[in-house]
Amino acid sequence: MRKLTLLFFCFFLLINAVGFTQTRKELEADRKRLQYEMKQLDRLLFQTQKNEKNVLEDLRDINKKIEVREKLIETITLESAILQRRVRKNEQKIDKLNIELKALKKDYADMIFKSYKSKSQQSRVMFIFSSESFYQAYKRMKYMNQYADFRKKQGEEIVIQTALIDVLNDSLLVQKKEKDFLATEQNEQKQSIEKDKKVQESLAVEIKKKERKYTKELKNKQKDEEDVARKIDKLIREEIAKANAKKGNVKSEEFILSPEAKALAVRFEQNQGKLPWPVRSGIITRTFGNQPHPTLGGITINSTGLHFVTEKGTNAEAVFSGEVLNVLLTSEGHRNVLVRHGNYISAYNNLGKVYVKKGQTVSTGEALGEVFTDKVTGKTKLIFVLFKNTTRLNPASWILKR
Repeated sequence: MRKLTLLFFCFFLLINAVGFTQTRKELEADRKRLQYEMKQLDRLLFQTQKNEKNVLEDLRDINKKIEVREKLIETITLESAILQRRVRKNEQKIDKLNIELKALKKDYADMIFKSYKSKSQQSRVMFIFSSESFYQAYKRMKYMNQYADFRKKQGEEIVIQTALIDVLNDSLLVQKKEKDFLATEQNEQKQSIEKDKKVQESLAVEIKKKERKYTKELKNKQKDEEDVARKIDKLIREEIAKANAKKGNVKSEEFILSPEAKALAVRFEQNQGKLPWPVRSGIITRTFGNQPHPTLGGITINSTGLHFVTEKGTNAEAVFSGEVLNVLLTSEGHRNVLVRHGNYISAYNNLGKVYVKKGQTVSTGEALGEVFTDKVTGKTKLIFVLFKNTTRLNPASWILKR
């Protein structure tokens, strides 16, 4: 019975450990992802060759770095808390098992001593032969066999209990080392974030001194982005009108789909959340939709899509098979490629070179053009926009999470 209880206890320990491990694994994965993102930020935002200082860009970059570092510290804190709970629980389990082991050893020692005394007074044979009847001799023999089995089981239970304590001690040692490692990393991140915040404060003061100048520059830049967005919107409406006119319908503001185009659109929809990134590597520095400007208070920006910062010389790649709807040239000399997937359109804005032309069929992952590298900021940035007919969608809900 005692052995069975011990087995149930071991099973409980295992289930409990699995529950904690699952949560710990998720946090560990988050920590590694954030560490990788920090390396990408340093490489793509802080090691680029800039021709001149851009305070607004610099402050936005340091804000992004602080944001990621704060998430990393929070993740490490949660992971450390789980490890601390596991350490404490294992310590309690070891204490309990040691008490039980001590009691088992005492019981076993008492049993051995009584057995020895019994053997010294009379042998097993005399004990059986002194029986008054055959039935009594049988019962005495059975009792001695049961007693021997019980002693054997007691010995086995001590071995199992000792082995379990050894396993828990080893596990405890590993957990304490992991906790120490996380504590060291957390301290390093806290020291780094303090340095980042000093840079952040310095840049904020510099911007405050020339706020009007930077606000004007920002508004001009926003106006340029809005102009490009309007041109793309107009181009899409024109392309819809042309495509529908061929089918005898000029009034609809949505693509009239052929059976093949409808099938393509269905396949595109089925891949929501699973589409590849439009660049092989990089980081997202701006999300989709209306949002406060990261460096200038009181200013709202409308982001038409996701902004990816990647390495110089990186190509923009089609996120799904389709047909090149058009290639747009901006007033700044940058190129935007629009790819149609049934009634969905993916737009790859801010390209320096283009490898495709209107009407060309492209496949998933095919290079469309090289992303433009800004000589002033030193950054290589792609703006990825997604439409269903003329309605903009949030690309973040369509591409793979990284």
